[in-house]
Amino acid sequence: MHLGKAIRLERILNRNTRRAIIVPMDHGTTVGPLPGIVNMHAAVKAVVEGGANAVLMHKGVPRCCHRSQGKDVGLIVHLSASTSLSPLPNAKTLVCSVEEAIRLGADAVSVHVNLGDESEAKMLEEFGRVTESAQSWGMPVLAMVYARGPKIRSEFDPEIVAHCARVGVELGADVVKVPYTGDPESFSRVIEACCIPVVIAGGPKLDSTRDFLVMVHDSIQAGGAGLSVGRNIFQHKRPDLLTQALAKVVHEDTGVDEALALLAGQE
Repeated sequence: MHLGKAIRLERILNRNTRRAIIVPMDHGTTVGPLPGIVNMHAAVKAVVEGGANAVLMHKGVPRCCHRSQGKDVGLIVHLSASTSLSPLPNAKTLVCSVEEAIRLGADAVSVHVNLGDESEAKMLEEFGRVTESAQSWGMPVLAMVYARGPKIRSEFDPEIVAHCARVGVELGADVVKVPYTGDPESFSRVIEACCIPVVIAGGPKLDSTRDFLVMVHDSIQAGGAGLSVGRNIFQHKRPDLLTQALAKVVHEDTGVDEALALLAGQE
C-alpha cells in the first residue's frame, strides 16, 4: 500500500482495532441545517470529545469547525452532492475533487453512489474517476453505496446490500459504507464478499438508543468495521456520551448494557 494512504487510513481507522466511528455531517447540503448541526463547531467538539475517529463534511464546512486545540480527529471531505429540493434527489454529482480535498487537509475523501437510480451510469463513472485520482495521491476513499431506484424491492435486502458493498470493492474504494441488513447472520454474508473494511450507515434517527447500540454491536459481531452514522449521533441529547458508548462497543467489544450505562438518564 502507498505509505501516504496507510498513514491517512490510520487517522480514519483505529490502528489497533482497524475499526472506526465516523460521524457524517454533510446533511446541510441535502436537507438543510438539521438540529444537531446548526452550530458545526459545537457538533464536532461533542463527538470528538466522545472519541469519534473521523468526521465527514462538505468542502466549505471545515473552516467553520477547525479545531485548534483539544483532541485531534480525522477529516473526510465528501465529494458528492444533491438536494432534497431536486426532482432527482438520488442523482449525486461531484462538487469537489481529490486535489481540492488535499488542499483542505483531508485524511480521506468520500463519494456517494445510488445503484438503481436512473443516473447510475454517471455516478459510477464519477466514482471510477475519483478512485483513479485518489490512488495517484495516496488518498483513501470511502464509498457510500446504496440501492435506490425503481427496480429496488428493499435497500436492506442482504443480496442487494452485498451487491452494493461489492461494487465499492471492485471500483477501488478503501472503505465501503452500506445499510445494515438487520441481523448478524445476513450481514456476515455481506462482509464475506469484501476484502476492505465495511461500515454501517445509520439511516433515519431511531427512537431507541438501545436499538442503535444493538445494531452497531451486532454488525461488529458479524465482522463489520464500525459505523458511519450522523443523525443518530449528533441529534442525541448527549452526543459526547453516546460517542463514548459507541467507542466501548466498537473498539473494546463491550456489551450493549455496559455501554448503555454511560448514558443513564440520557435516553
